[in-house]
Amino acid sequence: MSTLTVIDHPLVKHKLTILRDVATPFPTFRRVLRETTWLLAYETTRHLRVESGTVETPLEEMTAHSLPNPAPCLISILRAGNGLVDGLMDVMPEAAVGHLGLVRNPKTLLPEEYYCKLPSEIEKRQVILADPMLATGGSTIAAIDRLREKGVRNLVFLSLLAAPEGVEALQSAHPEVPIFTGALDRELNEKGYILPGLGDAGDRIYGTE
Repeated sequence: MSTLTVIDHPLVKHKLTILRDVATPFPTFRRVLRETTWLLAYETTRHLRVESGTVETPLEEMTAHSLPNPAPCLISILRAGNGLVDGLMDVMPEAAVGHLGLVRNPKTLLPEEYYCKLPSEIEKRQVILADPMLATGGSTIAAIDRLREKGVRNLVFLSLLAAPEGVEALQSAHPEVPIFTGALDRELNEKGYILPGLGDAGDRIYGTE
């Protein structure tokens, strides 16, 4: 799993415990997910390019670095991906944001697209694709396929949790895409949910059933 980075950090582990707990209410889940994303963002954004320039400090002019133009882009796989993108925007407000609506068919477990809204010049941007759960990998693969069609080449994927089956599927389909996650869980169940996991991330973010 050479393209996989599990972000091993004490605070990530602590916050994941809160997110996994069935007793955690959705307002707390939403807040802690955002906090966890701030921690995950440090490693996930390490690949970003910067451009050299100058800045005038109170004492002198110096060489400094800034994000390039056009700015990087955050892509949410709806709807749960918004939970990660909200946290990423906190640390990178310069980023443009796009949305891909992909729903998993409960019978076939295959993704079906229902929405796509992407920023201009996306082919020139550095892209972080986000979805809390890398389960079967189907939605992530479909999202990357769509972004490739749009000319995106510089791309990484961020999840909160991942299953070995999803990692294997994504690496098989797109071996060039780096994968960042907070934890690699044990396996999928017969319904395609991650075990031990944390349940349906979208429902737990938004308080739905």
